[in-house]
Amino acid sequence: MKRAQGGFTLIEIVVAFVLLALIFSTSFEVFSSGMRRAADLEDRSRAVVIAQSRLAVTGMEEQLKQGTVQGASEDGRFHWAVAVTPTEEAMPPPDQPQPGPGTFMLYRVDVRVDWTGADQRAHTYALAGAAIGGRP
Repeated sequence: MKRAQGGFTLIEIVVAFVLLALIFSTSFEVFSSGMRRAADLEDRSRAVVIAQSRLAVTGMEEQLKQGTVQGASEDGRFHWAVAVTPTEEAMPPPDQPQPGPGTFMLYRVDVRVDWTGADQRAHTYALAGAAIGGRP
């Protein structure tokens, strides 16, 4: 009696390589999409930091006044704009005494940060706040 020789057939080897290729390509796709998302999150968090810092320094470095100021980050990837507008003053009811002109007033501060992501699409982050400044 002859014993069958041990080993793999050509079809078994081809099937094993196809399965291995599918596993590697799926793993690579998951890894690369994770890296893209990490880069997008890094860009978004940098935009948040820029917006928060622009909001914080508005009215600190210079006198707060109505208008728009624009600029860019050091590397030029992020462009920001700060718009300062006076808010509508709430008037008291007519039966109460009307206030005289004050020294200070409330301003609305809108910060907008724009950048182009790794996906070549335009992205925007906006932040708003309020600040007290002198009357013009």
